[in-house]
Amino acid sequence: MKYDLLHIQGKPYVLVPLHDYREMSSSDSDSDLPDGILDQISAGEQSPIKIIRKYREMTQAELAENSGISRPYLTEIETGKKDGSIRALKALAQALEVSVGDLT
Repeated sequence: MKYDLLHIQGKPYVLVPLHDYREMSSSDSDSDLPDGILDQISAGEQSPIKIIRKYREMTQAELAENSGISRPYLTEIETGKKDGSIRALKALAQALEVSVGDLT
């Protein structure tokens, strides 16, 4: 396979087609998320937590309660105002039934 090499701010990056990337990373994740959801996460336009929460048909209040964090804190994480502590990300991942890697 041939991939394109890009330099961004002096650092080399490899441009990999999304399908190939999914195949390469599928061994790292046991995610049951459909490709459409994974595409949304890969696009980076919204918080992965928000995308997965909506896919799981959960409200912020439900996810906050299930993960043991406050709803305002969850809102700050989803909007990017805060990164979220390791403990919070682990709790969110457990409540969403995904790996922490799926949230980052």
